[in-house]
Amino acid sequence: MHNEIKIARLNNQNCEQIIGLILPIQQIEFNVDIDLAAQPDLLDIETNYDATGGAFWGAWLDGELVGTIALIAVPEYHSGAIRKMFVKKEFRGKELGLAQSLLETLLAYSRENNLKALYLGTKDILQAACRFYERNGFLQVEMEKLPSYFPRMAVDNVFYGLDLKPA
Repeated sequence: MHNEIKIARLNNQNCEQIIGLILPIQQIEFNVDIDLAAQPDLLDIETNYDATGGAFWGAWLDGELVGTIALIAVPEYHSGAIRKMFVKKEFRGKELGLAQSLLETLLAYSRENNLKALYLGTKDILQAACRFYERNGFLQVEMEKLPSYFPRMAVDNVFYGLDLKPA
């Protein structure tokens, strides 16, 4: 029997676990041509996420990191970028609701910090992820219409935005 899932903020002490979760999903499971060198943010969570006013969360189950989501805040524009939304394959789906819990944690934090809009990028081959974001109210945004401050990843080719309503 599994223990309860715990969602908690992550920091630089968790970098090795974060990398150990994310890179295999990107490279092996989805064959995305990206490595750690293209994602230096994973080596310094506190500077790249916390220092912006954002955060990096992890979902833990039985002491194992099984999911992540992160927010780069852009307070001067009252918005932010969702990054690093990953859930280990065997923990995906509605049964555990892990992705939903991670997203709801990020949305609540964003509202508490007066963010009005969120943006994210993903890949079109990640159809389940695209459907997940759409079910949660995200609308597709053309790349040219993304805010200039949005931190684009070279591998992303589908973009979404969400106007946040107050809680």
